[in-house]
Amino acid sequence: MLQKSFWQSGHKPSLFSAFLYFDFSFMVWVLIGPLSVIIAGDYPMDAAQKANLVALPILGGSILRLVFGFLTDYIGPKRTGQAGMLITMIPLIWGWKFVDSLGDLYIVALLLGVAGASFAAALPLASRWYPPQYQGLAMGIAGAGNSGTVLATLFANRLAQHYNSWETVFGLAVIPIAAAFLIFTIFAKESPNRPAPKRLSEYAALLKQKDAWLFCLMYSVTFGGFVGLSNYLTIFFNAQYGLSAVQAADFTTFCVIAGSFFRPLGGYLADRFGGLLMLLMLYGSAGILFAFVASIPPQYVVLSLLFVGMMCLGMGNGSVFQLVPQRFGNEIGLMTGIVGAAGGIGGYMLPVILGGLYQSSGSYMPGFLILSLVALFCSALMWFLQSQWKNKWLGQGGKARIQAET
Repeated sequence: MLQKSFWQSGHKPSLFSAFLYFDFSFMVWVLIGPLSVIIAGDYPMDAAQKANLVALPILGGSILRLVFGFLTDYIGPKRTGQAGMLITMIPLIWGWKFVDSLGDLYIVALLLGVAGASFAAALPLASRWYPPQYQGLAMGIAGAGNSGTVLATLFANRLAQHYNSWETVFGLAVIPIAAAFLIFTIFAKESPNRPAPKRLSEYAALLKQKDAWLFCLMYSVTFGGFVGLSNYLTIFFNAQYGLSAVQAADFTTFCVIAGSFFRPLGGYLADRFGGLLMLLMLYGSAGILFAFVASIPPQYVVLSLLFVGMMCLGMGNGSVFQLVPQRFGNEIGLMTGIVGAAGGIGGYMLPVILGGLYQSSGSYMPGFLILSLVALFCSALMWFLQSQWKNKWLGQGGKARIQAET
Protein backbone atom coordinates (compact mmCIF):
# COMPACT_ATOMS: atom_id res chain seq x y z
CA MET A 1 0.00 0.00 0.00
CA LEU A 2 2.86 2.38 0.88
CA GLN A 3 4.67 1.73 -2.39
CA LYS A 4 1.48 2.13 -4.47
CA SER A 5 0.59 5.47 -2.92
CA PHE A 6 4.17 6.66 -3.27
CA TRP A 7 4.31 5.90 -7.01
CA GLN A 8 0.98 7.65 -7.55
CA SER A 9 1.92 10.77 -5.63
CA GLY A 10 4.69 12.19 -7.84
CA HIS A 11 6.15 12.23 -11.34
CA LYS A 12 8.07 9.04 -12.14
CA PRO A 13 9.85 10.29 -15.32
CA SER A 14 11.31 13.23 -13.39
CA LEU A 15 12.30 11.00 -10.49
CA PHE A 16 14.20 8.56 -12.68
CA SER A 17 15.64 11.33 -14.87
CA ALA A 18 17.04 12.88 -11.71
CA PHE A 19 18.47 9.49 -10.71
CA LEU A 20 20.11 8.95 -14.12
CA TYR A 21 21.57 12.47 -14.22
CA PHE A 22 22.98 12.07 -10.72
CA ASP A 23 24.22 8.52 -11.44
CA PHE A 24 26.34 9.34 -14.48
CA SER A 25 27.50 12.65 -13.02
CA PHE A 26 28.60 10.88 -9.86
CA MET A 27 30.47 8.33 -11.98
CA VAL A 28 32.43 11.16 -13.60
CA TRP A 29 32.96 12.98 -10.31
CA VAL A 30 34.83 10.06 -8.71
CA LEU A 31 36.54 8.85 -11.90
CA ILE A 32 40.04 9.86 -10.78
CA GLY A 33 39.81 7.87 -7.52
CA PRO A 34 39.97 4.36 -8.99
CA LEU A 35 42.33 5.49 -11.76
CA SER A 36 44.78 7.10 -9.34
CA VAL A 37 47.00 4.01 -8.95
CA ILE A 38 47.41 3.73 -12.74
CA ILE A 39 47.84 7.49 -13.18
CA ALA A 40 50.66 7.38 -10.61
CA GLY A 41 52.55 5.19 -13.08
CA ASP A 42 52.74 8.14 -15.48
CA TYR A 43 53.01 10.89 -12.88
CA PRO A 44 54.84 9.59 -9.76
CA MET A 45 53.30 10.98 -6.57
CA ASP A 46 53.87 10.59 -2.84
CA ALA A 47 51.01 9.68 -0.47
CA ALA A 48 49.99 13.29 0.14
CA GLN A 49 49.95 14.13 -3.59
CA LYS A 50 47.77 11.11 -4.36
CA ALA A 51 45.38 12.16 -1.62
CA ASN A 52 45.23 15.71 -2.99
CA LEU A 53 44.55 14.45 -6.51
CA VAL A 54 41.56 12.34 -5.51
CA ALA A 55 40.30 15.05 -3.14
CA LEU A 56 40.30 17.93 -5.65
CA PRO A 57 37.13 16.84 -7.52
CA ILE A 58 35.34 16.72 -4.18
CA LEU A 59 36.53 20.22 -3.31
CA GLY A 60 35.36 21.52 -6.70
CA GLY A 61 31.99 19.88 -6.20
CA SER A 62 31.53 21.35 -2.73
CA ILE A 63 32.19 24.89 -3.98
CA LEU A 64 30.03 24.60 -7.09
CA ARG A 65 27.09 23.10 -5.22
CA LEU A 66 26.46 26.51 -3.70
CA VAL A 67 26.28 27.97 -7.21
CA PHE A 68 24.04 25.14 -8.42
CA GLY A 69 21.82 25.53 -5.37
CA PHE A 70 21.27 29.20 -6.23
CA LEU A 71 20.64 28.38 -9.90
CA THR A 72 18.19 25.64 -8.96
CA ASP A 73 16.06 28.11 -7.06
CA TYR A 74 16.43 30.84 -9.70
CA ILE A 75 16.15 29.07 -13.09
CA GLY A 76 14.91 25.65 -11.93
CA PRO A 77 16.58 22.27 -11.44
CA LYS A 78 16.01 21.10 -15.03
CA ARG A 79 17.89 23.96 -16.69
CA THR A 80 20.57 23.80 -14.02
CA GLY A 81 21.04 20.07 -14.62
CA GLN A 82 21.25 20.55 -18.39
CA ALA A 83 23.93 23.20 -18.01
CA GLY A 84 25.83 21.01 -15.57
CA MET A 85 26.02 18.07 -17.95
CA LEU A 86 27.21 20.24 -20.85
CA ILE A 87 29.95 21.82 -18.72
CA THR A 88 30.98 18.40 -17.37
CA MET A 89 32.08 17.40 -20.86
CA ILE A 90 34.83 20.05 -20.83
CA PRO A 91 37.16 18.45 -18.21
CA LEU A 92 36.44 15.01 -19.69
CA ILE A 93 37.65 16.11 -23.12
CA TRP A 94 40.58 17.95 -21.52
CA GLY A 95 41.61 14.83 -19.61
CA TRP A 96 41.24 12.74 -22.74
CA LYS A 97 43.31 14.85 -25.13
CA PHE A 98 45.22 17.67 -23.47
CA VAL A 99 46.79 16.59 -20.16
CA ASP A 100 50.60 16.51 -20.26
CA SER A 101 51.60 17.31 -16.67
CA LEU A 102 50.52 16.71 -13.08
CA GLY A 103 49.53 20.37 -12.90
CA ASP A 104 47.11 19.90 -15.81
CA LEU A 105 45.69 16.84 -14.09
CA TYR A 106 45.06 18.84 -10.92
CA ILE A 107 43.05 21.39 -12.94
CA VAL A 108 41.01 18.65 -14.62
CA ALA A 109 40.37 17.08 -11.21
CA LEU A 110 39.10 20.38 -9.81
CA LEU A 111 36.84 20.99 -12.83
CA LEU A 112 35.29 17.55 -12.44
CA GLY A 113 33.60 19.11 -9.43
CA VAL A 114 30.93 20.36 -11.86
CA ALA A 115 29.68 16.77 -12.00
CA GLY A 116 29.60 16.59 -8.22
CA ALA A 117 27.47 19.73 -8.07
CA SER A 118 24.69 17.74 -9.79
CA PHE A 119 23.42 16.92 -6.32
CA ALA A 120 22.01 20.44 -5.92
CA ALA A 121 19.81 20.08 -9.02
CA ALA A 122 18.89 16.38 -9.06
CA LEU A 123 17.47 16.17 -5.55
CA PRO A 124 15.20 19.25 -5.72
CA LEU A 125 13.89 18.08 -9.11
CA ALA A 126 12.73 14.86 -7.46
CA SER A 127 11.81 16.26 -4.05
CA ARG A 128 9.40 18.94 -5.24
CA TRP A 129 7.11 16.33 -6.81
CA TYR A 130 6.47 14.43 -3.54
CA PRO A 131 4.55 15.21 -0.33
CA PRO A 132 6.33 15.35 3.06
CA GLN A 133 5.54 11.77 4.08
CA TYR A 134 7.48 10.44 1.06
CA GLN A 135 10.41 12.85 1.09
CA GLY A 136 12.82 10.27 2.52
CA LEU A 137 12.05 7.67 -0.14
CA ALA A 138 11.96 10.16 -3.05
CA MET A 139 15.25 11.74 -2.03
CA GLY A 140 16.67 8.28 -1.38
CA ILE A 141 15.81 7.03 -4.89
CA ALA A 142 17.20 10.14 -6.60
CA GLY A 143 20.18 10.17 -4.27
CA ALA A 144 20.92 6.53 -5.05
CA GLY A 145 22.52 7.97 -8.14
CA ASN A 146 25.68 7.93 -6.06
CA SER A 147 25.75 4.33 -7.30
CA GLY A 148 27.56 5.88 -10.26
CA THR A 149 30.61 5.36 -8.08
CA VAL A 150 30.20 1.64 -8.71
CA LEU A 151 30.48 2.20 -12.47
CA ALA A 152 33.72 4.12 -11.98
CA THR A 153 35.37 1.68 -9.59
CA LEU A 154 34.25 -1.42 -11.50
CA PHE A 155 35.06 -0.40 -15.07
CA ALA A 156 37.56 2.51 -15.10
CA ASN A 157 40.72 0.48 -14.47
CA ARG A 158 39.59 -2.40 -16.70
CA LEU A 159 38.99 0.01 -19.58
CA ALA A 160 42.32 1.70 -18.91
CA GLN A 161 44.10 -1.64 -19.12
CA HIS A 162 42.15 -2.73 -22.19
CA TYR A 163 43.03 0.44 -24.12
CA ASN A 164 46.43 0.77 -22.43
CA SER A 165 45.48 4.36 -21.66
CA TRP A 166 43.78 5.93 -18.67
CA GLU A 167 43.17 9.04 -20.81
CA THR A 168 40.82 7.06 -23.07
CA VAL A 169 38.55 6.41 -20.07
CA PHE A 170 37.88 10.15 -19.85
CA GLY A 171 36.87 10.20 -23.52
CA LEU A 172 34.57 7.20 -23.12
CA ALA A 173 32.86 8.87 -20.14
CA VAL A 174 31.51 11.57 -22.49
CA ILE A 175 29.14 8.99 -24.01
CA PRO A 176 26.96 8.28 -20.93
CA ILE A 177 26.91 11.98 -20.02
CA ALA A 178 25.61 12.81 -23.49
CA ALA A 179 22.99 10.04 -23.25
CA ALA A 180 21.87 11.27 -19.82
CA PHE A 181 21.58 14.81 -21.18
CA LEU A 182 19.20 13.67 -23.93
CA ILE A 183 17.02 11.57 -21.59
CA PHE A 184 16.95 14.33 -18.98
CA THR A 185 16.00 16.93 -21.58
CA ILE A 186 13.12 14.81 -22.93
CA PHE A 187 11.61 13.35 -19.75
CA ALA A 188 12.42 15.60 -16.78
CA LYS A 189 9.73 18.10 -15.87
CA GLU A 190 9.65 20.97 -13.41
CA SER A 191 7.26 20.49 -10.51
CA PRO A 192 4.29 22.87 -10.29
CA ASN A 193 5.25 23.23 -6.62
CA ARG A 194 8.44 25.07 -7.51
CA PRO A 195 8.86 27.96 -5.05
CA ALA A 196 9.46 31.50 -6.25
CA PRO A 197 13.12 32.59 -6.40
CA LYS A 198 14.38 34.12 -3.17
CA ARG A 199 16.45 37.26 -2.72
CA LEU A 200 20.13 36.87 -1.87
CA SER A 201 19.44 38.37 1.55
CA GLU A 202 17.05 35.50 2.23
CA TYR A 203 19.73 32.97 1.27
CA ALA A 204 22.20 34.63 3.63
CA ALA A 205 19.60 34.49 6.38
CA LEU A 206 19.62 30.69 6.23
CA LEU A 207 23.25 30.63 7.31
CA LYS A 208 22.31 32.53 10.44
CA GLN A 209 20.19 29.61 11.59
CA LYS A 210 21.84 27.03 13.83
CA ASP A 211 19.89 24.15 12.31
CA ALA A 212 21.45 24.82 8.89
CA TRP A 213 24.93 24.40 10.38
CA LEU A 214 23.89 21.24 12.21
CA PHE A 215 22.66 19.69 8.96
CA CYS A 216 25.97 20.66 7.37
CA LEU A 217 27.86 18.84 10.11
CA MET A 218 25.66 15.77 9.83
CA TYR A 219 26.05 15.50 6.07
CA SER A 220 29.77 16.24 6.09
CA VAL A 221 30.17 12.98 8.03
CA THR A 222 27.68 10.74 6.18
CA PHE A 223 28.14 11.92 2.59
CA GLY A 224 31.66 13.21 3.17
CA GLY A 225 32.66 9.86 4.62
CA PHE A 226 31.05 7.99 1.73
CA VAL A 227 32.50 10.02 -1.13
CA GLY A 228 35.86 10.50 0.56
CA LEU A 229 36.31 6.77 1.08
CA SER A 230 34.95 6.01 -2.40
CA ASN A 231 37.73 8.13 -3.87
CA TYR A 232 40.48 6.97 -1.52
CA LEU A 233 39.93 3.27 -0.82
CA THR A 234 41.62 2.15 -4.04
CA ILE A 235 44.79 3.87 -2.83
CA PHE A 236 44.31 2.37 0.66
CA PHE A 237 43.93 -1.21 -0.56
CA ASN A 238 46.88 -0.80 -2.93
CA ALA A 239 49.22 0.76 -0.37
CA GLN A 240 48.21 -1.24 2.72
CA TYR A 241 47.56 -4.69 1.24
CA GLY A 242 49.57 -4.61 -1.98
CA LEU A 243 46.60 -5.23 -4.28
CA SER A 244 46.85 -4.41 -7.99
CA ALA A 245 44.98 -1.42 -9.38
CA VAL A 246 42.09 -3.60 -10.63
CA GLN A 247 41.91 -5.68 -7.43
CA ALA A 248 42.00 -2.58 -5.23
CA ALA A 249 39.23 -0.97 -7.30
CA ASP A 250 37.17 -4.19 -7.08
CA PHE A 251 37.46 -4.14 -3.29
CA THR A 252 36.40 -0.50 -3.37
CA THR A 253 33.45 -1.38 -5.59
CA PHE A 254 32.23 -3.89 -3.02
CA CYS A 255 32.25 -1.19 -0.34
CA VAL A 256 30.71 1.46 -2.57
CA ILE A 257 27.79 -0.82 -3.45
CA ALA A 258 26.80 -0.85 0.21
CA GLY A 259 26.89 2.92 0.54
CA SER A 260 25.02 3.50 -2.71
CA PHE A 261 22.22 0.98 -2.71
CA PHE A 262 21.33 1.28 0.96
CA ARG A 263 20.71 5.02 0.70
CA PRO A 264 17.03 4.61 -0.31
CA LEU A 265 16.56 2.17 2.57
CA GLY A 266 17.90 4.82 4.92
CA GLY A 267 15.34 7.30 3.59
CA TYR A 268 12.53 4.76 3.81
CA LEU A 269 13.36 3.77 7.40
CA ALA A 270 13.70 7.43 8.33
CA ASP A 271 10.16 7.98 7.02
CA ARG A 272 8.97 5.12 9.22
CA PHE A 273 10.97 5.63 12.41
CA GLY A 274 12.33 9.17 12.21
CA GLY A 275 15.55 10.53 10.76
CA LEU A 276 17.06 11.46 14.12
CA LEU A 277 16.66 7.98 15.58
CA MET A 278 18.13 6.42 12.45
CA LEU A 279 21.11 8.77 12.51
CA LEU A 280 21.77 8.14 16.18
CA MET A 281 22.10 4.41 15.47
CA LEU A 282 23.94 4.77 12.17
CA TYR A 283 26.57 7.18 13.44
CA GLY A 284 27.16 5.00 16.48
CA SER A 285 27.52 1.85 14.40
CA ALA A 286 29.85 3.54 11.90
CA GLY A 287 32.01 4.87 14.73
CA ILE A 288 32.49 1.39 16.20
CA LEU A 289 33.20 -0.17 12.80
CA PHE A 290 35.82 2.40 11.80
CA ALA A 291 37.52 1.94 15.17
CA PHE A 292 38.03 -1.72 14.22
CA VAL A 293 39.23 -0.69 10.74
CA ALA A 294 41.87 1.44 12.45
CA SER A 295 43.43 -1.73 13.88
CA ILE A 296 44.27 -2.70 10.24
CA PRO A 297 43.00 -6.30 10.39
CA PRO A 298 43.53 -8.86 7.56
CA GLN A 299 42.25 -7.68 4.18
CA TYR A 300 39.02 -9.68 4.06
CA VAL A 301 38.14 -8.64 7.62
CA VAL A 302 38.74 -4.98 6.82
CA LEU A 303 36.71 -5.41 3.63
CA SER A 304 33.75 -6.67 5.66
CA LEU A 305 34.08 -3.86 8.18
CA LEU A 306 34.27 -1.22 5.47
CA PHE A 307 31.28 -2.74 3.65
CA VAL A 308 29.05 -2.38 6.71
CA GLY A 309 30.57 1.01 7.58
CA MET A 310 29.82 2.34 4.11
CA MET A 311 26.31 0.89 4.38
CA CYS A 312 25.79 2.96 7.55
CA LEU A 313 27.07 6.10 5.84
CA GLY A 314 24.86 5.51 2.79
CA MET A 315 21.75 5.00 4.91
CA GLY A 316 22.76 8.08 6.87
CA ASN A 317 22.70 10.14 3.65
CA GLY A 318 19.09 9.12 3.09
CA SER A 319 18.20 9.86 6.70
CA VAL A 320 19.69 13.36 6.68
CA PHE A 321 17.66 14.29 3.61
CA GLN A 322 14.51 12.94 5.17
CA LEU A 323 14.92 15.72 7.74
CA VAL A 324 16.10 18.63 5.58
CA PRO A 325 12.82 19.16 3.62
CA GLN A 326 10.84 19.10 6.87
CA ARG A 327 12.86 21.92 8.35
CA PHE A 328 13.59 23.94 5.19
CA GLY A 329 10.84 22.94 2.77
CA ASN A 330 10.55 26.35 1.11
CA GLU A 331 14.31 26.67 0.66
CA ILE A 332 15.07 23.09 -0.35
CA GLY A 333 17.04 24.09 -3.47
CA LEU A 334 19.47 26.35 -1.64
CA MET A 335 19.64 24.08 1.42
CA THR A 336 20.46 21.14 -0.82
CA GLY A 337 23.35 23.16 -2.18
CA ILE A 338 24.55 24.32 1.23
CA VAL A 339 24.29 20.93 2.90
CA GLY A 340 25.72 19.21 -0.17
CA ALA A 341 28.65 21.63 -0.14
CA ALA A 342 29.33 20.73 3.47
CA GLY A 343 29.23 17.06 2.52
CA GLY A 344 31.74 17.78 -0.22
CA ILE A 345 34.07 19.58 2.19
CA GLY A 346 33.93 16.55 4.48
CA GLY A 347 34.69 14.33 1.51
CA TYR A 348 37.63 16.57 0.56
CA MET A 349 39.11 16.55 4.05
CA LEU A 350 38.95 12.78 4.56
CA PRO A 351 41.44 11.72 1.83
CA VAL A 352 43.71 14.62 2.80
CA ILE A 353 43.70 13.45 6.43
CA LEU A 354 44.16 9.78 5.59
CA GLY A 355 46.93 10.45 3.06
CA GLY A 356 48.69 13.10 5.14
CA LEU A 357 48.74 11.03 8.32
CA TYR A 358 49.84 7.95 6.38
CA GLN A 359 52.77 9.86 4.91
CA SER A 360 53.83 11.27 8.29
CA SER A 361 53.24 8.15 10.43
CA GLY A 362 53.44 5.27 7.97
CA SER A 363 50.08 3.98 9.23
CA TYR A 364 46.40 4.38 8.44
CA MET A 365 45.45 3.88 12.09
CA PRO A 366 45.39 7.60 13.09
CA GLY A 367 43.19 8.59 10.14
CA PHE A 368 40.56 5.92 10.74
CA LEU A 369 40.55 6.64 14.47
CA ILE A 370 39.73 10.27 13.74
CA LEU A 371 36.86 9.18 11.48
CA SER A 372 35.60 6.87 14.23
CA LEU A 373 35.64 9.59 16.89
CA VAL A 374 33.83 12.08 14.65
CA ALA A 375 31.06 9.54 13.93
CA LEU A 376 30.65 8.77 17.64
CA PHE A 377 30.46 12.48 18.43
CA CYS A 378 27.64 12.86 15.87
CA SER A 379 25.76 9.96 17.45
CA ALA A 380 25.90 11.74 20.82
CA LEU A 381 24.76 14.96 19.13
CA MET A 382 21.68 13.20 17.69
CA TRP A 383 20.73 12.07 21.18
CA PHE A 384 20.99 15.66 22.44
CA LEU A 385 18.93 17.09 19.53
CA GLN A 386 16.00 14.66 19.78
CA SER A 387 13.86 16.46 22.32
CA GLN A 388 14.91 19.93 21.13
CA TRP A 389 13.93 19.39 17.50
CA LYS A 390 10.76 17.44 18.31
CA ASN A 391 9.52 20.32 20.44
CA LYS A 392 10.38 22.98 17.84
CA TRP A 393 9.61 21.64 14.37
CA LEU A 394 10.01 17.91 13.82
CA GLY A 395 6.73 16.41 12.58
CA GLN A 396 3.80 17.96 10.75
CA GLY A 397 2.85 20.44 13.43
CA GLY A 398 6.38 21.60 13.95
CA LYS A 399 6.92 21.94 10.24
CA ALA A 400 3.84 24.18 9.90
CA ARG A 401 5.08 26.46 12.68
CA ILE A 402 8.51 26.84 11.16
CA GLN A 403 7.21 27.64 7.68
CA ALA A 404 4.77 30.17 9.09
CA GLU A 405 7.65 31.97 10.78
CA THR A 406 9.98 32.09 7.73
